[in-house]
Amino acid sequence: MSLSAFETAYGFRRDAVQLGNWRQAPWNVWAFRNVSELVPTARIAANAAQSEPPDADPSGLLREKLEIGAERGSLADILEKTSTDALVVMKAGRFVADYHAAHFTSASRHIVFSISKSLTAILAGVAEDEGRLDPEAPIADYVPEVAGSAFADASVRHLLDMRVSLSFEEAYLDPTGEFARYRRATLWNPSAPGQDPGTLLGFIASMPKGAGEHGGPFRYRSPNSDLLGIVVERASGERYADYASSRLWQKIGARQDGIVTVDAAGTARAAGGVSMSARDLARVGEMMRQGGSLDGTRIVSRNWVEDTCRGGSSEAWQQGDFVHLLGQGRYRNKWYQTGYANGAFLAIGIHGQWLYVNPAAEVVIVKMSSQPEPVDDPTDRLNLQLFEALAAIV
Repeated sequence: MSLSAFETAYGFRRDAVQLGNWRQAPWNVWAFRNVSELVPTARIAANAAQSEPPDADPSGLLREKLEIGAERGSLADILEKTSTDALVVMKAGRFVADYHAAHFTSASRHIVFSISKSLTAILAGVAEDEGRLDPEAPIADYVPEVAGSAFADASVRHLLDMRVSLSFEEAYLDPTGEFARYRRATLWNPSAPGQDPGTLLGFIASMPKGAGEHGGPFRYRSPNSDLLGIVVERASGERYADYASSRLWQKIGARQDGIVTVDAAGTARAAGGVSMSARDLARVGEMMRQGGSLDGTRIVSRNWVEDTCRGGSSEAWQQGDFVHLLGQGRYRNKWYQTGYANGAFLAIGIHGQWLYVNPAAEVVIVKMSSQPEPVDDPTDRLNLQLFEALAAIV
């Protein structure tokens, strides 16, 4: 029997990709580009009237010989080593390189995982600009359902900066614990026969408080960002996907619709469920580089962007979860500050999703990947060094 076109392209049959394995290699290469075939999603509408300009030729950049720590080789070699699906580079507002792996194009969507958190924070900033959301207000003012949970005495600011005290571990590979229950509630993991997965808000409203008080160290816990998405919905009076469409996608001139995964109640997975094109994500980065505007259109206030790029607690970071990756970093409004002299800041997602913004070099880089492991510290460090090297040569 001859192989199907799908098998020839990916090396496995489509029916091999299931809800129980879609984040695992090799199935993730296809699944990260086609999440809507596995999990329910809501559409984030773009402006269909705008066409995408042609790809920028990446061939010259791909041949560049790079020495990054112990890595020596061409950019193409490093992209292959790090399971890259797309690399988009902008310089001073212009696309200068578009790289795509096999069966991926500028029109393709890719799940960005926790970069979704940074997008959700932009929507919270827009709602604040509109006078609908007070970041210092108690979460329960917007979502009274959390009154009996860890979030009962926490503020929206605690959500934004990941400084909520939670008895919860971000254990991506735990198949039986609370993180697995959380993923079942988002419909990202299968439930056993007859098992009710519940809802995302139901799970969040059941979460107990940790040992310390809110406002302490940076603790990376994804449900914070899902709850922020619910806060944005309650404050704006609009569904997450609709608010993202009107306030972000259409204002930056996104060319491709986005999608966001939803639970059984239609609640958006604001912490990690967004899929979008690499170029549209680069447009988000360029908007942030330009202080909240793009092509003359104001998306979010300059004050909010400046606070995101310069605010946040160094002490909370030093006591927190990711100091090993960015020794002088900070975290504010769900964006990472590198602490580098060039002022670079980042949005990051598991399995190798990156949005790197370097204001000093006027460079924005998007890297979408299908890394086999959700967290891979050596590859993360390599990617950070890669972005700094690229910013110096483009």
